[in-house]
Amino acid sequence: MKTTSNQRIAKNTFFLYIRMAITMVVSLYTSRVVLNTLGVEDFGIYNLVGGIVVLFSFINSGMTAATQRFLNFEMAKNSTKAVQRVFSVSMNAHFLIIGVILFLSETVGLWFLNYKLNIPAERMYAANVVYQFSLLSFCFSVLKVPYNASVIAYEKMSFYAWISIIEVILKLVIVFLLVLFFYDKLILYSILVFAVSVIIFLAYRFFCRRLFESCKYKFIKDKTLFKELISFSGWSLFGHMALIGSNQGVSFILNIFLGVTINATMGIASQVNTAIYGFVSNFQIAFNPQIVKTYASGNIEEHKNLLFQASKFSYYLLLILAVPILLNTEYILTLWLKIVPDFAVEFTQLIVLFSLVDALAGPFWSSINATGKIKKYQLGVALILFMNLPIAYLLLYFNYSPIYVIIAKVAINILLFLFRLVISHRYLHFNYSKVLIQIYLKLIWVSVITIGLLYLIREKVFLSIQNWYSLILFSILCLIISVSVIYIVGITKREKSYILNFVRNKMY
Repeated sequence: MKTTSNQRIAKNTFFLYIRMAITMVVSLYTSRVVLNTLGVEDFGIYNLVGGIVVLFSFINSGMTAATQRFLNFEMAKNSTKAVQRVFSVSMNAHFLIIGVILFLSETVGLWFLNYKLNIPAERMYAANVVYQFSLLSFCFSVLKVPYNASVIAYEKMSFYAWISIIEVILKLVIVFLLVLFFYDKLILYSILVFAVSVIIFLAYRFFCRRLFESCKYKFIKDKTLFKELISFSGWSLFGHMALIGSNQGVSFILNIFLGVTINATMGIASQVNTAIYGFVSNFQIAFNPQIVKTYASGNIEEHKNLLFQASKFSYYLLLILAVPILLNTEYILTLWLKIVPDFAVEFTQLIVLFSLVDALAGPFWSSINATGKIKKYQLGVALILFMNLPIAYLLLYFNYSPIYVIIAKVAINILLFLFRLVISHRYLHFNYSKVLIQIYLKLIWVSVITIGLLYLIREKVFLSIQNWYSLILFSILCLIISVSVIYIVGITKREKSYILNFVRNKMY
């Protein structure tokens, strides 16, 4: 079973990496053109206004985790009827979520947009139009959740990869349309993004209904299952509410003190981070169904092995990509954007560090959700994440640089990872000292050696990165040294043996 699981994970990871390679290149190019076409101010407004809608998505995020967990759990039991029941009841719940989000967005959200945010008066009409289309786009993304969860649960990653590629290509088409038309580009951009969200939803629905019998929606009135879904999502709600609330809340606080330009900076940092973290999230998407299924089937030792391997290799994958970006952020942003807003370099570097911690923590979310015992976990997550808001407000109130706001965000994320490790230990009873010394202390050691070596090489050999071919050469060197250090210092003898055997089998 373990071999079959590993082969499935490897196959799914392959499809997801093809997806990521294409989507990253297209997304980064698209972001650059959108920024230059809209301008820094309108780009900041779009990120800020869309953030209000995202703020209410905590309601949906809890159900997303619940749907994924219950689908995987029933699939582990090989019960098609039970899977269809979960799908249909989760669709009912998502219809309800859309109603709640529309109500909150058209009342509290509109009030916040028009009376609390720092948006230039002449752009308020455009901001309101963008808000409505962002809301509609979000509603279709909510409806897509059960279909998306089904694709991942059935591990049909080839479709997931292709549909993502189609989505970014459509967004690239949007960029060319923005250049062609002379209508208000901010409004036009929001309309076209909405059109893409509708197309992608319909594609998911068509694929799932044709391929999976369980995805043919039927109105099922199952109070027990509905209650279980809502109960699970209700506790997930605290963590997701805190995650989204802290992210968007920090953006709103930055906007109130510093205006929309700082939101453009946050948007750019997030784009870079999304591009590189996507490689890791793909790896974790391939792992997550197996993490849940091994727990559901009672294979706890295999579950623990998958959990720690996913955590460790997620970090290594992101480190390989992060190092050349961390060491050459200013030149990369200049090459990519041409227009580099204030604080963009520092924000990008800190958000990448934030994501290195997230890479470690990602598999723990799946593992803890698989247990179903999430009450204390989600309450703890919410409490820790909400610390971002008063800290950000106080730092800016006392005129500290916004850079300190993001430094605090990174520190809180480290605290959150340690909390997840403690909660996981309660459920899985692993050896603390073994995990901390043999895995996580080793990760720190690998990071210090890799970054230290490459920093010295850049300073002593390259002197500075001032053209694209020296950047490419240095990035190749980063890859070679990072992989070498990881192989020599960062993995076990058993893992080395597995890698060598895998390479030999592929070569001969």
